[in-house]
Amino acid sequence: MGLDSSAGGNSDLLREYLAYLRVEKGLRPLSCEAYERDLLQFAEYLEPASLLDGTQALVSGFLEHLKRHGVESRSAARKLSCLRGFYKWLLLDKRIRRDPTLNLESPATWKVLPKSLAVSEVGGMLERAGLAADHLQADAVALRDRAILELLYAAGLRVSELTGLNAADLSLEAGRALVRGKGDKERIVPLGEPAVAALQQYLQHGRPALARKASSRLFLSMRGQPLSRGWVWHLVKQSDHNASPHKLRHSCATHMVERGADLRTVQTLLGHADIATTQVYTHLALGRLKAVHREHHPRAKRVIGSP
Repeated sequence: MGLDSSAGGNSDLLREYLAYLRVEKGLRPLSCEAYERDLLQFAEYLEPASLLDGTQALVSGFLEHLKRHGVESRSAARKLSCLRGFYKWLLLDKRIRRDPTLNLESPATWKVLPKSLAVSEVGGMLERAGLAADHLQADAVALRDRAILELLYAAGLRVSELTGLNAADLSLEAGRALVRGKGDKERIVPLGEPAVAALQQYLQHGRPALARKASSRLFLSMRGQPLSRGWVWHLVKQSDHNASPHKLRHSCATHMVERGADLRTVQTLLGHADIATTQVYTHLALGRLKAVHREHHPRAKRVIGSP
C-alpha cells in the first residue's frame, strides 16, 4: 500500500525527503529507492497515523514486528538507520520536537561476522588467475580478469566502485587508486605490489586490445563496453564457486584485522561512513589482542612445570 494524503501528508514528506537525499546528500537512485521502500513499509505499519506522529514506542514496535515476521537483523538494522536519517531531517527542519529513534538499540548485526575466504582460498584463486595471465598465449581478457581479482582483494572494493573506476583514477607509481564510494564520496586506497603489477600488465597489453572506442572506464568488455556489476560477480564465481565480490571485500578486511590492523584503518580502507559498520570485525581484533597478550605479558600464561 502506498502513501497518500489521507495519511497525514506522508506523500509530500516522502517526496521532499527523497529530493533532499538526491540533491543534498548526493545519494544514487538505487539508494534512494531503498530508502523509499523502507519508509513506505514503516508508514504502512503506522497507518492511519502520519510519519510525523512516530514515537519511540512505535519505532520499537516496528522493529519487533519485523523480528516476528522473520526479517534478518541486518535488514532490520538498515531500516532503523533509514528511520534515524529521516527523523533527524525532520528534527533539523523543526517539523518534530523529539527524535523517536534516539536511544534505540540497533539490531546486533555487528555480532554476525560476514563470511570470508581463508587466505589459502584467496591465494589459490589469484594463483590460478596469474597462471592464465602469464601463459604464452594469454590474451587481453586473462590480463583483465587477473587485474580485477587482484584489485578486489587488495583494495577491498565494492563491485560498484570497481566498475566505476576510470583509468585516470590509478596512480600506480605511488601504489594507490582514487575510489568513489557511496554518495560519490572519494577516498584513496593503497595497492600492494601484486595488484600494481597486474594492473600495469593489463594497461600495457590488455586494455588497448579491448578499447575499440574511446572510454574512460578502466575495465572493459570484449566489445569495449564498461563491465557491469553482474559480469564481475560472474567472473568471481567462475574463479571459485565459494567466492563472491562481497566475500573478497570481507576477506580483505578480515585478513588485515587478523594481522593486527586497527578498526579505524579498516574503516578508512573500506569506505565505511560509520565505525559501527566496521565493528563487525571487533571480535577478530580482540582475538589478536589476546594472542599478543598471551605471547608477551609475563603473567598471561602459566610457565610450564610450575605448580
